Amino acid sequence: MRPPPRARRRSLQNRSGGASSSQPPSAASSSRSTGTCNAVLAPFFAAQLFPGGGTASLLVAYAGFAVGFVARPLGSALIGRLADKRGRRFGLTLSMSVIAAASLLLAVIPSRDDIGIWAAVLVVVARLVQGLAYGGETPTVAAYVTETAPPRHRFLFSGISYGGIIIGSLLSFGVVTVLNAVVGADALADGAWRWGFVLAAVIGVAAVWVRRCAPESDAYEQETAAHGTQRPPVREVFTRHPLACAALFLMSVGGTVAFYFSLVYLPVYAEHVGAADQASASSFMTVVFAVTLVAMLLAGMLTDRVGAIPVLRGAYLALFLGMLPLMIGLEAGAIGFHTVAIALAVLVAVPVATTNVLSGLLFPIAVRAVGAGIVGASAIALFGGTFPLLAEALTAAGHTSAIPYYVAATMALALAGTFVAARVPGFAAASRPSGSGRATDSEEDQ
Repeated sequence: MRPPPRARRRSLQNRSGGASSSQPPSAASSSRSTGTCNAVLAPFFAAQLFPGGGTASLLVAYAGFAVGFVARPLGSALIGRLADKRGRRFGLTLSMSVIAAASLLLAVIPSRDDIGIWAAVLVVVARLVQGLAYGGETPTVAAYVTETAPPRHRFLFSGISYGGIIIGSLLSFGVVTVLNAVVGADALADGAWRWGFVLAAVIGVAAVWVRRCAPESDAYEQETAAHGTQRPPVREVFTRHPLACAALFLMSVGGTVAFYFSLVYLPVYAEHVGAADQASASSFMTVVFAVTLVAMLLAGMLTDRVGAIPVLRGAYLALFLGMLPLMIGLEAGAIGFHTVAIALAVLVAVPVATTNVLSGLLFPIAVRAVGAGIVGASAIALFGGTFPLLAEALTAAGHTSAIPYYVAATMALALAGTFVAARVPGFAAASRPSGSGRATDSEEDQ
Protein backbone atom coordinates (compact mmCIF):
# COMPACT_ATOMS: atom_id res chain seq x y z
CA MET A 1 0.00 0.00 0.00
CA ARG A 2 1.11 3.55 -0.72
CA PRO A 3 1.08 5.99 2.20
CA PRO A 4 -1.45 8.81 2.33
CA PRO A 5 -0.55 11.86 0.17
CA ARG A 6 0.69 13.99 3.09
CA ALA A 7 2.87 11.21 4.49
CA ARG A 8 4.10 10.41 1.01
CA ARG A 9 5.14 14.01 0.41
CA ARG A 10 7.05 14.03 3.69
CA SER A 11 8.70 10.73 2.77
CA LEU A 12 9.78 12.06 -0.61
CA GLN A 13 11.16 15.22 0.97
CA ASN A 14 13.15 13.17 3.46
CA ARG A 15 14.62 10.96 0.75
CA SER A 16 16.38 13.95 -0.70
CA GLY A 17 17.74 14.97 2.68
CA GLY A 18 15.38 17.82 3.53
CA ALA A 19 15.33 18.44 7.25
CA SER A 20 12.36 19.71 9.15
CA SER A 21 14.64 20.72 11.98
CA SER A 22 18.37 21.17 12.09
CA GLN A 23 20.50 19.57 14.76
CA PRO A 24 24.05 20.49 15.66
CA PRO A 25 26.47 18.18 13.84
CA SER A 26 28.41 17.32 16.98
CA ALA A 27 26.43 14.11 17.50
CA ALA A 28 27.44 12.92 14.07
CA SER A 29 31.05 14.03 14.21
CA SER A 30 33.23 11.08 13.41
CA SER A 31 35.80 10.46 16.16
CA ARG A 32 38.12 8.19 14.22
CA SER A 33 41.40 9.00 15.87
CA THR A 34 42.04 5.28 16.43
CA GLY A 35 41.99 4.44 12.73
CA THR A 36 44.54 7.13 11.99
CA CYS A 37 46.53 6.16 15.09
CA ASN A 38 47.11 2.73 13.56
CA ALA A 39 48.68 4.21 10.44
CA VAL A 40 50.54 7.08 12.15
CA LEU A 41 51.91 4.98 15.01
CA ALA A 42 52.64 1.84 12.95
CA PRO A 43 56.32 2.78 12.38
CA PHE A 44 56.72 3.04 16.18
CA PHE A 45 54.86 -0.05 17.44
CA ALA A 46 55.66 -2.41 14.55
CA ALA A 47 58.84 -3.79 16.10
CA GLN A 48 57.17 -4.32 19.50
CA LEU A 49 54.08 -6.16 18.30
CA PHE A 50 54.95 -7.79 14.96
CA PRO A 51 57.65 -10.29 14.01
CA GLY A 52 60.39 -9.74 11.47
CA GLY A 53 61.98 -6.46 12.49
CA GLY A 54 62.74 -3.43 10.31
CA THR A 55 60.84 -3.11 7.04
CA ALA A 56 59.31 -6.57 7.46
CA SER A 57 57.65 -5.58 10.75
CA LEU A 58 56.34 -2.36 9.22
CA LEU A 59 54.86 -4.23 6.25
CA VAL A 60 53.12 -6.65 8.61
CA ALA A 61 51.87 -3.72 10.70
CA TYR A 62 50.40 -2.05 7.61
CA ALA A 63 48.85 -5.39 6.66
CA GLY A 64 47.20 -5.44 10.09
CA PHE A 65 45.98 -1.91 9.40
CA ALA A 66 44.49 -3.09 6.09
CA VAL A 67 42.72 -6.04 7.74
CA GLY A 68 40.38 -3.67 9.56
CA PHE A 69 39.16 -2.33 6.24
CA VAL A 70 38.25 -5.81 5.03
CA ALA A 71 35.59 -6.00 7.75
CA ARG A 72 34.04 -2.64 6.87
CA PRO A 73 31.59 -3.83 4.18
CA LEU A 74 30.25 -6.44 6.63
CA GLY A 75 29.94 -3.78 9.31
CA SER A 76 28.03 -1.59 6.86
CA ALA A 77 25.64 -4.43 6.12
CA LEU A 78 25.07 -5.21 9.80
CA ILE A 79 25.16 -1.86 11.61
CA GLY A 80 23.99 0.12 8.59
CA ARG A 81 20.95 -2.12 8.36
CA LEU A 82 20.26 -1.59 12.06
CA ALA A 83 20.59 2.17 11.57
CA ASP A 84 17.99 2.00 8.77
CA LYS A 85 15.64 -0.14 10.87
CA ARG A 86 16.19 1.04 14.47
CA GLY A 87 17.33 4.62 13.98
CA ARG A 88 20.39 6.75 13.34
CA ARG A 89 21.07 7.37 17.04
CA PHE A 90 21.14 3.64 17.76
CA GLY A 91 23.65 3.00 14.97
CA LEU A 92 25.85 5.94 16.00
CA THR A 93 25.96 4.88 19.66
CA LEU A 94 26.56 1.18 18.97
CA SER A 95 29.39 1.75 16.50
CA MET A 96 31.24 4.23 18.71
CA SER A 97 30.94 1.99 21.77
CA VAL A 98 32.66 -0.82 19.87
CA ILE A 99 35.35 1.54 18.54
CA ALA A 100 36.18 2.80 22.03
CA ALA A 101 36.48 -0.75 23.39
CA ALA A 102 38.80 -1.80 20.54
CA SER A 103 40.93 1.30 21.12
CA LEU A 104 41.46 0.31 24.73
CA LEU A 105 42.44 -3.21 23.67
CA LEU A 106 45.12 -1.80 21.34
CA ALA A 107 46.48 0.31 24.18
CA VAL A 108 47.03 -2.65 26.52
CA ILE A 109 48.18 -5.45 24.18
CA PRO A 110 51.40 -6.96 25.58
CA SER A 111 54.48 -6.92 23.35
CA ARG A 112 55.62 -9.92 21.30
CA ASP A 113 58.49 -10.36 23.77
CA ASP A 114 55.84 -11.16 26.41
CA ILE A 115 53.26 -13.21 24.49
CA GLY A 116 54.92 -13.94 21.16
CA ILE A 117 52.78 -14.17 18.02
CA TRP A 118 49.62 -13.58 20.07
CA ALA A 119 50.48 -9.87 20.15
CA ALA A 120 50.05 -9.66 16.39
CA VAL A 121 46.90 -11.81 16.58
CA LEU A 122 45.32 -9.48 19.12
CA VAL A 123 46.13 -6.46 16.96
CA VAL A 124 44.41 -8.11 14.00
CA VAL A 125 41.38 -8.99 16.15
CA ALA A 126 41.14 -5.40 17.40
CA ARG A 127 41.42 -4.08 13.84
CA LEU A 128 38.68 -6.46 12.64
CA VAL A 129 36.37 -5.29 15.43
CA GLN A 130 37.17 -1.68 14.61
CA GLY A 131 36.54 -2.34 10.94
CA LEU A 132 33.08 -3.71 11.66
CA ALA A 133 32.25 -0.64 13.74
CA TYR A 134 33.71 1.86 11.29
CA GLY A 135 31.80 0.20 8.46
CA GLY A 136 28.56 0.96 10.25
CA GLU A 137 29.51 4.31 11.75
CA THR A 138 30.52 6.10 8.54
CA PRO A 139 27.24 5.69 6.60
CA THR A 140 25.14 6.31 9.72
CA VAL A 141 26.92 9.63 10.21
CA ALA A 142 26.27 10.41 6.54
CA ALA A 143 22.58 9.58 6.88
CA TYR A 144 22.18 11.61 10.08
CA VAL A 145 23.85 14.73 8.68
CA THR A 146 21.97 14.50 5.38
CA GLU A 147 18.65 14.27 7.21
CA THR A 148 19.24 16.92 9.90
CA ALA A 149 21.34 19.63 8.26
CA PRO A 150 19.55 22.74 6.95
CA PRO A 151 19.27 22.36 3.14
CA ARG A 152 21.02 25.70 2.54
CA HIS A 153 24.00 24.68 4.69
CA ARG A 154 24.09 20.91 4.36
CA PHE A 155 27.62 20.75 2.93
CA LEU A 156 28.93 23.08 5.61
CA PHE A 157 27.40 20.70 8.17
CA SER A 158 29.00 17.83 6.25
CA GLY A 159 32.40 19.48 6.60
CA ILE A 160 31.87 20.11 10.30
CA SER A 161 30.73 16.54 10.94
CA TYR A 162 33.63 15.01 9.04
CA GLY A 163 35.96 17.30 10.91
CA GLY A 164 36.02 14.61 13.59
CA ILE A 165 38.32 12.43 11.52
CA ILE A 166 40.61 15.38 10.82
CA ILE A 167 40.70 16.30 14.51
CA GLY A 168 41.44 12.66 15.27
CA SER A 169 44.28 12.69 12.76
CA LEU A 170 45.52 15.99 14.15
CA LEU A 171 45.52 14.49 17.63
CA SER A 172 47.36 11.41 16.36
CA PHE A 173 50.19 13.43 14.87
CA GLY A 174 50.03 15.78 17.86
CA VAL A 175 50.55 12.88 20.25
CA VAL A 176 53.57 11.76 18.22
CA THR A 177 54.95 15.31 18.27
CA VAL A 178 54.46 15.74 22.02
CA LEU A 179 55.79 12.31 22.95
CA ASN A 180 58.75 12.72 20.63
CA ALA A 181 59.57 16.03 22.34
CA VAL A 182 58.96 14.83 25.90
CA VAL A 183 60.22 11.23 25.99
CA GLY A 184 62.19 10.96 22.74
CA ALA A 185 61.97 8.68 19.72
CA ASP A 186 63.46 5.67 21.54
CA ALA A 187 60.88 5.78 24.34
CA LEU A 188 58.12 6.32 21.79
CA ALA A 189 59.05 3.11 20.03
CA ASP A 190 59.54 1.36 23.37
CA GLY A 191 55.92 1.69 24.48
CA ALA A 192 54.97 5.36 24.81
CA TRP A 193 52.97 4.94 21.58
CA ARG A 194 50.25 3.30 23.71
CA TRP A 195 49.15 6.72 24.95
CA GLY A 196 47.84 7.47 21.47
CA PHE A 197 45.34 4.63 21.75
CA VAL A 198 44.44 5.60 25.31
CA LEU A 199 43.52 9.06 24.04
CA ALA A 200 41.46 7.49 21.24
CA ALA A 201 39.54 5.40 23.76
CA VAL A 202 38.79 8.47 25.91
CA ILE A 203 37.53 10.36 22.86
CA GLY A 204 35.37 7.37 21.96
CA VAL A 205 33.72 7.30 25.39
CA ALA A 206 32.99 11.05 25.13
CA ALA A 207 31.46 10.51 21.69
CA VAL A 208 29.21 7.74 23.03
CA TRP A 209 27.85 10.11 25.68
CA VAL A 210 27.18 12.85 23.12
CA ARG A 211 25.40 10.44 20.77
CA ARG A 212 23.21 8.98 23.49
CA CYS A 213 21.91 12.49 24.17
CA ALA A 214 21.33 13.34 20.50
CA PRO A 215 17.76 13.55 19.12
CA GLU A 216 16.70 11.10 16.44
CA SER A 217 16.50 12.32 12.86
CA ASP A 218 13.06 13.78 12.12
CA ALA A 219 13.32 12.47 8.57
CA TYR A 220 13.90 8.94 9.82
CA GLU A 221 10.99 9.14 12.25
CA GLN A 222 8.66 10.42 9.52
CA GLU A 223 9.77 7.65 7.16
CA THR A 224 9.16 5.07 9.89
CA ALA A 225 5.74 6.55 10.66
CA ALA A 226 4.79 6.36 6.99
CA HIS A 227 6.25 2.94 6.13
CA GLY A 228 7.07 1.18 9.40
CA THR A 229 10.44 -0.43 10.09
CA GLN A 230 10.34 -2.80 7.12
CA ARG A 231 13.14 -2.05 4.67
CA PRO A 232 13.86 -3.32 1.15
CA PRO A 233 16.27 -6.27 0.81
CA VAL A 234 19.91 -5.24 0.71
CA ARG A 235 20.22 -6.57 -2.84
CA GLU A 236 17.94 -3.75 -4.01
CA VAL A 237 20.75 -1.32 -3.26
CA PHE A 238 22.50 -2.73 -6.31
CA THR A 239 19.53 -3.71 -8.49
CA ARG A 240 17.56 -0.46 -8.10
CA HIS A 241 20.40 2.04 -7.65
CA PRO A 242 23.28 0.88 -9.90
CA LEU A 243 24.32 4.38 -10.98
CA ALA A 244 24.43 5.58 -7.38
CA CYS A 245 26.58 2.58 -6.46
CA ALA A 246 28.98 3.15 -9.35
CA ALA A 247 29.28 6.89 -8.67
CA LEU A 248 29.94 6.46 -4.96
CA PHE A 249 32.44 3.65 -5.53
CA LEU A 250 34.51 5.65 -8.03
CA MET A 251 34.51 8.83 -5.95
CA SER A 252 35.29 6.88 -2.78
CA VAL A 253 38.30 5.28 -4.46
CA GLY A 254 39.78 8.68 -5.27
CA GLY A 255 38.79 10.28 -1.99
CA THR A 256 40.22 7.56 0.25
CA VAL A 257 43.53 7.26 -1.63
CA ALA A 258 43.93 11.04 -1.67
CA PHE A 259 43.25 11.18 2.06
CA TYR A 260 45.66 8.43 3.09
CA PHE A 261 48.42 9.59 0.79
CA SER A 262 48.16 13.31 1.49
CA LEU A 263 47.24 13.33 5.18
CA VAL A 264 48.67 10.08 6.57
CA TYR A 265 51.42 8.57 4.39
CA LEU A 266 53.05 11.74 3.05
CA PRO A 267 55.72 12.04 5.81
CA VAL A 268 56.81 8.45 5.14
CA TYR A 269 56.92 9.10 1.38
CA ALA A 270 58.93 12.29 1.91
CA GLU A 271 61.54 10.36 3.89
CA HIS A 272 61.70 7.63 1.24
CA VAL A 273 62.52 10.16 -1.50
CA GLY A 274 64.95 12.07 0.73
CA ALA A 275 62.81 15.22 0.88
CA ALA A 276 62.31 15.36 4.66
CA ASP A 277 62.96 13.51 7.89
CA GLN A 278 59.90 11.49 8.90
CA ALA A 279 59.86 12.76 12.49
CA SER A 280 59.99 16.44 11.51
CA ALA A 281 57.54 15.91 8.65
CA SER A 282 55.11 14.15 11.01
CA SER A 283 55.38 17.06 13.42
CA PHE A 284 54.47 19.51 10.66
CA MET A 285 51.32 17.49 9.91
CA THR A 286 49.69 19.14 12.93
CA VAL A 287 49.81 22.39 10.95
CA VAL A 288 48.59 20.57 7.84
CA PHE A 289 45.52 19.21 9.62
CA ALA A 290 44.68 22.62 11.04
CA VAL A 291 44.79 24.01 7.49
CA THR A 292 42.65 21.09 6.33
CA LEU A 293 39.97 21.86 8.91
CA VAL A 294 39.72 25.49 7.79
CA ALA A 295 39.75 24.45 4.12
CA MET A 296 36.95 21.94 4.78
CA LEU A 297 34.68 24.63 6.22
CA LEU A 298 35.40 26.90 3.26
CA ALA A 299 34.84 24.01 0.84
CA GLY A 300 31.51 23.22 2.50
CA MET A 301 30.35 26.83 2.20
CA LEU A 302 31.51 27.02 -1.42
CA THR A 303 29.68 23.79 -2.26
CA ASP A 304 26.49 25.13 -0.69
CA ARG A 305 26.72 28.16 -2.97
CA VAL A 306 27.93 26.52 -6.20
CA GLY A 307 26.84 22.90 -5.98
CA ALA A 308 28.62 19.61 -5.31
CA ILE A 309 29.33 18.42 -8.85
CA PRO A 310 31.33 21.43 -10.16
CA VAL A 311 33.28 21.81 -6.92
CA LEU A 312 34.20 18.12 -6.78
CA ARG A 313 35.16 18.03 -10.44
CA GLY A 314 37.45 21.01 -9.95
CA ALA A 315 39.13 19.43 -6.92
CA TYR A 316 39.65 16.01 -8.52
CA LEU A 317 40.90 17.58 -11.75
CA ALA A 318 43.39 19.71 -9.80
CA LEU A 319 44.60 16.65 -7.88
CA PHE A 320 44.92 14.64 -11.10
CA LEU A 321 46.87 17.34 -12.92
CA GLY A 322 48.92 18.50 -9.94
CA MET A 323 49.92 15.25 -8.24
CA LEU A 324 52.86 14.32 -10.46
CA PRO A 325 54.36 17.83 -10.73
CA LEU A 326 54.17 18.25 -6.95
CA MET A 327 55.80 14.89 -6.24
CA ILE A 328 58.48 15.33 -8.91
CA GLY A 329 59.26 18.78 -7.52
CA LEU A 330 59.37 17.37 -3.97
CA GLU A 331 61.78 14.59 -4.92
CA ALA A 332 63.99 16.98 -6.90
CA GLY A 333 64.10 19.46 -4.04
CA ALA A 334 62.47 22.17 -6.15
CA ILE A 335 59.37 22.29 -3.93
CA GLY A 336 59.62 22.04 -0.14
CA PHE A 337 57.72 19.49 1.90
CA HIS A 338 55.75 22.18 3.72
CA THR A 339 54.48 23.67 0.45
CA VAL A 340 53.49 20.29 -0.97
CA ALA A 341 51.74 19.21 2.22
CA ILE A 342 49.68 22.43 2.45
CA ALA A 343 48.74 22.33 -1.25
CA LEU A 344 47.52 18.74 -1.02
CA ALA A 345 45.66 19.46 2.22
CA VAL A 346 43.65 22.27 0.60
CA LEU A 347 42.70 20.13 -2.39
CA VAL A 348 41.87 17.00 -0.38
CA ALA A 349 39.67 19.08 1.93
CA VAL A 350 37.01 19.32 -0.80
CA PRO A 351 36.08 15.62 -1.13
CA VAL A 352 36.58 15.11 2.61
CA ALA A 353 34.23 17.98 3.46
CA THR A 354 31.46 16.86 1.11
CA THR A 355 31.60 13.10 1.57
CA ASN A 356 28.91 12.71 4.26
CA VAL A 357 26.12 14.55 2.47
CA LEU A 358 27.36 13.38 -0.93
CA SER A 359 26.89 9.71 -0.06
CA GLY A 360 23.62 10.44 1.72
CA LEU A 361 22.05 12.21 -1.25
CA LEU A 362 22.84 9.36 -3.63
CA PHE A 363 20.48 6.92 -1.86
CA PRO A 364 16.88 7.16 -0.60
CA ILE A 365 16.28 7.12 3.13
CA ALA A 366 15.09 3.49 3.34
CA VAL A 367 18.51 2.16 2.25
CA ARG A 368 20.64 5.25 2.88
CA ALA A 369 22.88 3.89 5.65
CA VAL A 370 23.28 0.35 4.35
CA GLY A 371 23.64 1.41 0.69
CA ALA A 372 26.15 4.19 1.21
CA GLY A 373 27.93 2.00 3.74
CA ILE A 374 28.44 -1.15 1.70
CA VAL A 375 29.53 0.68 -1.44
CA GLY A 376 31.76 3.22 0.28
CA ALA A 377 33.28 0.66 2.65
CA SER A 378 34.09 -1.70 -0.23
CA ALA A 379 35.98 1.05 -2.06
CA ILE A 380 37.80 2.07 1.11
CA ALA A 381 38.68 -1.55 1.92
CA LEU A 382 40.08 -2.23 -1.54
CA PHE A 383 41.95 1.03 -2.07
CA GLY A 384 42.23 3.02 1.18
CA GLY A 385 43.12 0.41 3.76
CA THR A 386 45.59 -1.24 1.42
CA PHE A 387 47.30 1.98 0.37
CA PRO A 388 50.04 2.16 3.07
CA LEU A 389 50.80 -1.54 2.50
CA LEU A 390 50.93 -1.10 -1.29
CA ALA A 391 53.10 1.99 -0.98
CA GLU A 392 55.58 0.25 1.33
CA ALA A 393 55.65 -2.80 -0.96
CA LEU A 394 56.45 -0.59 -3.96
CA THR A 395 59.20 1.12 -1.97
CA ALA A 396 60.64 -2.21 -0.87
CA ALA A 397 60.72 -3.28 -4.53
CA GLY A 398 62.50 -0.06 -5.52
CA HIS A 399 59.50 1.58 -7.18
CA THR A 400 58.78 4.50 -4.87
CA SER A 401 58.39 6.81 -7.87
CA ALA A 402 55.37 4.74 -8.99
CA ILE A 403 53.31 5.78 -5.96
CA PRO A 404 52.26 9.23 -7.29
CA TYR A 405 51.21 7.66 -10.60
CA TYR A 406 48.93 5.29 -8.72
CA VAL A 407 47.44 8.18 -6.74
CA ALA A 408 46.88 10.21 -9.92
CA ALA A 409 45.14 7.24 -11.56
CA THR A 410 42.63 7.04 -8.70
CA MET A 411 41.96 10.77 -9.10
CA ALA A 412 40.96 10.05 -12.71
CA LEU A 413 38.51 7.40 -11.45
CA ALA A 414 37.03 9.86 -8.96
CA LEU A 415 36.65 12.48 -11.68
CA ALA A 416 34.78 9.94 -13.80
CA GLY A 417 32.59 9.23 -10.77
CA THR A 418 31.31 12.82 -10.75
CA PHE A 419 29.96 12.34 -14.28
CA VAL A 420 28.23 9.13 -13.25
CA ALA A 421 26.75 10.91 -10.21
CA ALA A 422 25.26 13.56 -12.48
CA ARG A 423 23.17 10.80 -14.09
CA VAL A 424 21.74 9.49 -10.80
CA PRO A 425 18.04 10.44 -10.76
CA GLY A 426 17.53 13.36 -8.42
CA PHE A 427 21.14 13.77 -7.33
CA ALA A 428 22.11 16.67 -9.60
CA ALA A 429 19.11 18.70 -8.43
CA ALA A 430 19.55 17.77 -4.76
CA SER A 431 23.24 18.68 -4.79
CA ARG A 432 22.63 22.14 -6.27
CA PRO A 433 21.94 25.14 -4.04
CA SER A 434 18.29 25.08 -2.89
CA GLY A 435 17.70 22.10 -5.16
CA SER A 436 16.57 19.51 -2.64
CA GLY A 437 12.90 19.93 -3.43
CA ARG A 438 13.37 19.14 -7.11
CA ALA A 439 15.21 15.91 -6.38
CA THR A 440 12.25 14.11 -4.97
CA ASP A 441 10.07 13.48 -8.00
CA SER A 442 12.84 11.86 -10.01
CA GLU A 443 14.11 9.96 -7.00
CA GLU A 444 10.80 8.17 -6.78
CA ASP A 445 11.62 6.52 -10.11
CA GLN A 446 15.05 5.22 -9.00
